[in-house]
Amino acid sequence: MAAAAFFFAVMSAMVKLVSHHIPVAETVFARSLVGLLLSVWMLRRARISALGVRRGMLLLRGLFGFAALSLYFYAISELPLADATVLQYTNPVWTALLAGIFLRERVTPRVVGASVVALVGVALVARPAFLFGAAASGLPLLPVLAGLAGAVCSAAAYVTVRTLRTTDHALVVVLYFPLVATPAAVPAMLPDAVWPAPVDLALLLAIGVCVQIAQVFMTRGIHLEPAGRATAVSYVQVAFAYTLGIVAFGEAPSAGGLAGAALIIGAALYVAVQRPRPAPAARLAPGDDPP
Repeated sequence: MAAAAFFFAVMSAMVKLVSHHIPVAETVFARSLVGLLLSVWMLRRARISALGVRRGMLLLRGLFGFAALSLYFYAISELPLADATVLQYTNPVWTALLAGIFLRERVTPRVVGASVVALVGVALVARPAFLFGAAASGLPLLPVLAGLAGAVCSAAAYVTVRTLRTTDHALVVVLYFPLVATPAAVPAMLPDAVWPAPVDLALLLAIGVCVQIAQVFMTRGIHLEPAGRATAVSYVQVAFAYTLGIVAFGEAPSAGGLAGAALIIGAALYVAVQRPRPAPAARLAPGDDPP
């Protein structure tokens, strides 16, 4: 989950860069197409059937993932990256809630406490205008609502991934995301499609590769851990994004930002280090070993 968070952070920065020249729907399509090609290659290399077992749930995972991706990319393109990240990283709260309702997973005080601490850290790192004042420059309502809706869709996708852990290989679960998202993005992409410049084309390719790597790590992590616990660790994405901002964009860190990064990393470690002993192999479907 920590590795997934790193690659998602790199992806977010590149999406922000390319959004100045490429429409959001086209970015979603390009990311999905690259992911689809990589997923097919990985499945063929591993000699795993792409059909899957619970196809209805796999398609639902793809739909939730497509909705989450589209809404998040839109929020990134319209809001400051920090604000969009804060909105997206409310998703572990929604994940724990949905997992409790639909999967009957116990939401432990440990996960709740770590999530609250991490949310405080996220707010300190990003310092969104709607929490820290500057009301005169307020955020536009539609992108804010889109960002929150994207977080809820991400949570729903995580919960469906969790339900598939004993029936479908992680690579098959990863495949169904771009398998659904690629054709679904076409109708929205066509009216405003532009031919990307070489730099933008390279960024689009890199976005697809980064997300594919992140998806593999994320899916495997959620297969092995309860959904609420696994996604709580993903808070470290904000710390990674903050570091990338310093290195790549020369953004000077503030005292509040450093304190927030420390809270995020501390909360993630608090959840991850005290993990239960590994479950017996019988919990996993045959062949569901790390690729």
